[in-house]
Amino acid sequence: MRHAGQWVLFFLDGGRYALPLGSVDRIVRAVQITPLPGAPATVLGAVDVAGQVLPVFNLRRRFGLRDRPLRAHDHFLIARTAERAAVLLIDSPGGLIEGSSHTVVDAHEIAAGMPHISGVIVRADGLVLIHDLDQFLSAAEARALDDAMIQEARHGT
Repeated sequence: MRHAGQWVLFFLDGGRYALPLGSVDRIVRAVQITPLPGAPATVLGAVDVAGQVLPVFNLRRRFGLRDRPLRAHDHFLIARTAERAAVLLIDSPGGLIEGSSHTVVDAHEIAAGMPHISGVIVRADGLVLIHDLDQFLSAAEARALDDAMIQEARHGT
């Protein structure tokens, strides 16, 4: 099936992923991440973005990739879910993908057990997994993150 739309492409450990353009605020160079005690394992910590403390999601852990230390050339992709703003640690940005020229396959057709993947963009140069940021955290993880963020706000960064 064909879908019109725009996605922001990013790279992570050689894989290609995308988020809908409407959910992405901006991409910036990564900075030091402050640990966030009590946060779920899928959260690396928190960073200050223009005066707002935001959680940094660990995509590597969610996708079953190996963890690695923060590198000087890493980037943060700052995005919004239905519930919160969040930061994704990515290797590098990849630009904008126009959906009208590509085939998009719904995730339930190929990745039924992966709720954080909403679809796959089929391109001549390979596949791009569309990440569903709203499904990144389970309900229990979201509660644990909310509690950790409240504690961080009380104690300061």
